[in-house]
Amino acid sequence: MPRIALYPGSFDPVTNGHLDVVRHAVGLCDRLIAAIGVHPGKKPLFSVEERLDMVREVFGPIAAQAGCAFDCTTYDNLTITAAQKSGATIMIRGLRDGTDLDYEMQIAGMNETMAPGVHTVFVPASVAVRPITATLVRQIAGMGGDVSAFVPPLVAASLKTKFAA
Repeated sequence: MPRIALYPGSFDPVTNGHLDVVRHAVGLCDRLIAAIGVHPGKKPLFSVEERLDMVREVFGPIAAQAGCAFDCTTYDNLTITAAQKSGATIMIRGLRDGTDLDYEMQIAGMNETMAPGVHTVFVPASVAVRPITATLVRQIAGMGGDVSAFVPPLVAASLKTKFAA
């Protein structure tokens, strides 16, 4: 039976922190699915289509190099429901610090109650990417700052274009 993992997030935008998680995740599964959460109450910087393109372009080669099948999708319901719908038995969650751990442990416990067959795997962030958040990247880029140390080149170019408009 193939090991299918779901890596959920908003990916608005994809950061080097996300890349770090993917580099670890592809060694834990046979198929990785990046799932972009779509919430009607939130106003993302990038459209769903733009985020799907970024995720494919940036995560796809990492998965291919590791010999891991890769796909991406969107969902607008509970993350655990998206995991079940995709056939995932592993939920990948990145952790930057203790605050993330406390929050993610609560979610993992609730998810396990709702879907005992889906196991959460925490991936600790590498030291170099721990301070990176998509929120801070958007703020820096929006104020004309250089985000090239925090995001892949494709994403840096997309941010520059987005804020030049």
